[in-house]
Amino acid sequence: MAEHSRLAVVTGASSGIGYELAKICARNGFDLAVAADEPEIERAAEEFRALGVEVTAVRADLGTLEGVDQLYDALHGRPVDALLANAGRGLGKGFLDQNFGKVRHVIDTNITGTVYLIHRIGNDMRRRGEGRILITGSIAGWMPGSFQAVYNGTKAFLDNFAFGLRDELEDTGVTVSCLMPGPTDTEFFRRAEMMDTKVGQQKKDDPAKVAKDGFDAMMSGTGDVVSGWKNKLAATLADISSPEMLARQHRKMAEPGSASE
Repeated sequence: MAEHSRLAVVTGASSGIGYELAKICARNGFDLAVAADEPEIERAAEEFRALGVEVTAVRADLGTLEGVDQLYDALHGRPVDALLANAGRGLGKGFLDQNFGKVRHVIDTNITGTVYLIHRIGNDMRRRGEGRILITGSIAGWMPGSFQAVYNGTKAFLDNFAFGLRDELEDTGVTVSCLMPGPTDTEFFRRAEMMDTKVGQQKKDDPAKVAKDGFDAMMSGTGDVVSGWKNKLAATLADISSPEMLARQHRKMAEPGSASE
């Protein structure tokens, strides 16, 4: 049997948190199946192979059922030991000003594709009686997202879904963990067209540190981890603040043009 016999599937692995998650998995003896919807996934895969593991790279739109099937079929029936469901999209500006095609892509990527992939691989894990699932949620799911209303809504779904699924799979040998980062230094804000906002220009968390927090939680079977002390504080304040207040605070950070105020 090969030295690196365990397999981790990591989505959104071409950059940011997903890239760092894949790298940590490789350094801990996991072969990889990595996916993203952009050509940079091939470059990332070469960097992962340099760490001495087998890597399958899949370029697919994980916001579609066909894209998820493409990734699943690329596994060729190999058992998945760890699924790190990290792929996600963001979108800034007011909801009624957003292109609805982009709105739907955020929902399809963050929710539909993620849930479908977990359903497919999670069923295999349950049949075997072992496996680890890490879902990248967000502290954004704890607060109404003025000027990120759809994105925050999708993350609220994922945070909630992770805890429900975790309870359902109790005593099956399959663990579910939820990584809840705050603003992180990735391509997210540029892609979401949020570089003219305060949150887009502020100092952000290191994606390597965020990924390590998530990986450690997954390996220990911890239910959730909020990465970073500032985010832990924000999550605590969200618990005791009214939705109206949270929405108003979010507006200050995410409203277009707020960076110049």
